[in-house]
Amino acid sequence: MTAPRLSALVVARNEQERLPECLASLAFADEVVVVLDRSTDASAEIAHAAGARVIEGAWELEGERRNTGIAACTGDWILEVDADERVDAALAEAIRETIATSRFAWHQVPVDNYVGGRLIRHGWAGSFGTTSVPRLFRRGAKRWRAQRVHPGLDWTGEEGPRITRGALIHLVDRDISDMLRRLDKYSSAKAADLIASGDIGSLAANLRRFFSRGFKSYVSRKGYKEGGWGVLLALCTGAFPLLSYLKAKLEPEKHGGGR
Repeated sequence: MTAPRLSALVVARNEQERLPECLASLAFADEVVVVLDRSTDASAEIAHAAGARVIEGAWELEGERRNTGIAACTGDWILEVDADERVDAALAEAIRETIATSRFAWHQVPVDNYVGGRLIRHGWAGSFGTTSVPRLFRRGAKRWRAQRVHPGLDWTGEEGPRITRGALIHLVDRDISDMLRRLDKYSSAKAADLIASGDIGSLAANLRRFFSRGFKSYVSRKGYKEGGWGVLLALCTGAFPLLSYLKAKLEPEKHGGGR
């Protein structure tokens, strides 16, 4: 029996610094597809040199550009990886073993999140981070919805067991300032999504979400084990929906369109 082919998909914008290590970690895949959204740096040259198939264009919505990449993949299975992520050797081996025997449509992949050089295992929650992502799937099983930030997913088929060996190494933030810049960027994109939907919600509802999400991050997801980093994660996790709402409510002219 012929072994299933694996496509690795990377969607990026101006990631020339982090793209080389990301692509090097995907050498175990049969095909690498890189989608570059409005990139103006050397990302295209780096991807071509690594043997990847490159698709360049401009997409307003994250879901649209990710779906473009999925459609371009030719493998039986697809693994989605961001430029700030690397697949470690143990996870690469586990992925190969999984697709060789799985009867399911998709699988969750474990994530190790780093801020600078520090591994932070606890406190990731909501839309600000996670320790498991549905990135390994059969071609045709996954479709992203048309949204700017953290778009929803539509699945065809049954979810299989979570992969437990190895990890997707996520270099999520360089430092605290980088984390706060990410919160600002994500909340601006979410504000645009809220305005486009015609329902931005209410202040009361988002205040409740601030406290419930912060509690989930710090207590339920055990962020307290990370000391001050857990407090910071809880604040960012709770602030994301509230800040998104406030931007949509108070500054709609700044967030009514664009990325």
